[in-house]
Amino acid sequence: MIHDERIQPLNDAQIANGRFVLYWMQASQRAEYNHALEYAVDRANELRQPLIVFFGITDRYPEANERHYFFMLEGLKETRRALEKRGIRMVIRHESPEIGAVKLARDASLVVTDRGYLRFQRAWRDHVARAAKCPVIQVETDVVVPVEAASPKEEYAAVTLRPKIAKKLPDYLVPLKTRRLKKPSLDTDLESFDIQDTREAVSRLRIERTVGPVAEFRGGTAEAKRHLDTFIEKKLDRYADMRNIPAADCQSNLSPYLHFGQISPLYIALRVLDAREHGAEAFLEELIVRRELSMNFCHYNAAYDSFDGLPDWAKRSLQEHAGDRRPEIIPLDRLEAGDSPDPYWNAAQREMICTGKMHGYLRMYWGKRLLEWTKTPEEAFRIAVYLNNKYELDGRDPNSFAGIAWSFGKHDRPWFRRLIFGNVRYMSAGGLERKFDAPGYVAKVERECRT
Repeated sequence: MIHDERIQPLNDAQIANGRFVLYWMQASQRAEYNHALEYAVDRANELRQPLIVFFGITDRYPEANERHYFFMLEGLKETRRALEKRGIRMVIRHESPEIGAVKLARDASLVVTDRGYLRFQRAWRDHVARAAKCPVIQVETDVVVPVEAASPKEEYAAVTLRPKIAKKLPDYLVPLKTRRLKKPSLDTDLESFDIQDTREAVSRLRIERTVGPVAEFRGGTAEAKRHLDTFIEKKLDRYADMRNIPAADCQSNLSPYLHFGQISPLYIALRVLDAREHGAEAFLEELIVRRELSMNFCHYNAAYDSFDGLPDWAKRSLQEHAGDRRPEIIPLDRLEAGDSPDPYWNAAQREMICTGKMHGYLRMYWGKRLLEWTKTPEEAFRIAVYLNNKYELDGRDPNSFAGIAWSFGKHDRPWFRRLIFGNVRYMSAGGLERKFDAPGYVAKVERECRT
């Protein structure tokens, strides 16, 4: 089912006399459980036209590097094959997505696109909607409950969003049927960028190459499903009790795949519900409430990626303590190398560099400790965003921006005042040691980074 709340016209143009319907795929890089794709198939069938799927690869995706591009292209290669099995031609162009979409829209009867929540993603869609001479329709598919349907405003915290989502969930937790395209498009003669050899394709891009791909994660829907199967079979029953213990290995490892839209959160939720395991409720809280709180944050708060996006109490409190003496000011190059006085922070940083992913609980601690080693809270926030986005496969994502902001007080409440942190919640190395085997975590990371 494709609810009306997922569908949003971006302009007022009338259906054009084009050769095909165009699905401009950008955020939702998958060929299944994709409401935007299925909506596009429906419209193509109504118009008795073929459907073309377009993806644009820009060399200037904000803060992306070879690690991110490699993972993405691995997934796109699989998506292209899956679309071909459905009779759908995928056209990939080495050009900025909004430029390529406008060019192809000249021959389209209408354009369907998926939804992105970051400012440059919205700007791309606004550009296409203004330039296209045919309708541009956005279909939201990377959340379970559409953002505006969940709430018309920025929510204070999970505690305020949770009941609103809970009311809507029964309506949206429904399977999505795969449609059959009545008029295949495989014989459509359109030029496409060759990604068959991932490494060779990446080599032709003019991108930042200081951070290379990782062996721990391969891109693609099949890999995402493999991680999901492993999680449900071996980890879900322990998730509620062990999710914040890094050495327990109870994480789903799905965040990189969700970031690139290679797997649907709705598909994940339905699979987890069907498993009926002890940890299902705790996992769905993270997948739906917490993750969609981050979309709410980025949609309604224009300063989601900066210190200015924090709540007033947190900004005021941190700035009041900006002059407090720090234990040590550590330059960025040392922080980036994982060279701080804290072995647990260093292990978290090295895990991110080596594997492309940091355990979620450690990421909160990692972000907070930066306040103690930088001259100002604003600088600490900038460094957290820079390092996270550079090395994390799931960086440059609403969930990442909200997670970093949480370390500085967002979606939290004021705590007892202390030096440097003011009223922002404090986390200590001793707290980690009381909660889990922190030295064991350090040893685990050292083993991972040696192999």
